[in-house]
Amino acid sequence: MKIIIAGAGDVGFHLAKLLSYESQDTYIIDFDGEKLDYINNHLDVITKKGDATSIKLLKEIGIGTADLLIAVTDSQNTNFTISVIGKSLGAKKTIARIDNPEFLNQCEVDFKQFGLDFMISPQELAANEIKMLLDQSSFNDTVAFESGVFNVMGTPLTYKSQILDLTVQEAKEKFSNVDFITIAIKRQGVSQTIIPRGDTTYQLDDQVYFCVPNYSMKDLYPIIGKTQLNIKNVMILGGSSIGEKTARNLCASNFNVKLIEKNREKAELLAEQLNNTLVINGDGRDLELLEEENIRETDAFIAVTGNSETNIMSCLVAKSKGVKKTIALVENMDYIDISQTIGIQSLINKKLIAASNIFRHIRKGEIVALANLHNIDAEVFEFEVQSGAKITKKPIKDLKIPREAIVGGIIRDEKAMMANGNLQIKTGDKVIVFCLPEAINTVEKLFN
Repeated sequence: MKIIIAGAGDVGFHLAKLLSYESQDTYIIDFDGEKLDYINNHLDVITKKGDATSIKLLKEIGIGTADLLIAVTDSQNTNFTISVIGKSLGAKKTIARIDNPEFLNQCEVDFKQFGLDFMISPQELAANEIKMLLDQSSFNDTVAFESGVFNVMGTPLTYKSQILDLTVQEAKEKFSNVDFITIAIKRQGVSQTIIPRGDTTYQLDDQVYFCVPNYSMKDLYPIIGKTQLNIKNVMILGGSSIGEKTARNLCASNFNVKLIEKNREKAELLAEQLNNTLVINGDGRDLELLEEENIRETDAFIAVTGNSETNIMSCLVAKSKGVKKTIALVENMDYIDISQTIGIQSLINKKLIAASNIFRHIRKGEIVALANLHNIDAEVFEFEVQSGAKITKKPIKDLKIPREAIVGGIIRDEKAMMANGNLQIKTGDKVIVFCLPEAINTVEKLFN
């Protein structure tokens, strides 16, 4: 598969990184030679310095034989232009990163006729992620599959957890009445993500990811030593497009929302547009202002300003004032890995979310959903099983599933089924698989 990526920023780099684990024919274009040098030194892809809107350059790298053109520069207009030109020159499929979310929602313009097959808005995706994190607020990472029939949930283990110091097998036997599978563990001081086996022991401060059917979610809380938080009052710091979209999402779900925006003109505009949100013009870093706005009675604090450090610090302040749930938007990828150690419950990165959303268009096999877990360099796939696929030939225990992957669950006829070794996967099933990058290729072959 030949893939051309325009833009070597965080989205482009993360996509290139995921592709570098496979034998994809990948090109990445950017003006910034320093970014391209870094990519050349770290990834197995082909880089090209220059303007991705240049017809000459696109022809030089063989745009006419490209299976996929991904335009993820920082400029929405440039991405549009690249996609239109690329499609005209023969690219089979185009994806453009956009900033205006209204293009995604019942837009009257058919962008496909201009050459844009798919569009993604990082802001829209981030706002949806925030809503999901509030819905399952005791967890710091959550992904829903098939409208919540199966869920992947992440949380750090505290001394209150009933599975602490047990092996995975012991925990399974002790809580045999609760359906859940541990699919990954991120351990402090260990760079490699742990794919748990029966003899893997749960340790204090482990970031553990569970695959849980909807009917078992309420039973998982006591096992991990937590209670389901009742989130009603939410404070948002920052009137960015993410802040605005988050406020709309939450108000539509009957949350009580306050939004703090420093810029007066912007605050006034938001106040006109957000009828059910209390918009406050002020500096969210001002402790006096936060106290005046009853920060101590706030259930969740969401910081989505354009400054990562401001978002992190304001969440720490909110946490010190007794706020139950804090979510910070960060641009620096390095902060994602240290989210638990700095005391923030949930960090999100809109570019990482966007890259994962784009990545599902690249995957082979019948992938219907793909998600990235923030604290680990791995993917969670949802495959729809096709007739004749290798994975239908034997029970799960007899399949040669690599150690770097684990089947989390099966959805059959819209019902959740646990992935025990004796179960045989059937055509039409939807299978949730957690997979480290080095195993993606092998896993995909099972579904082909």
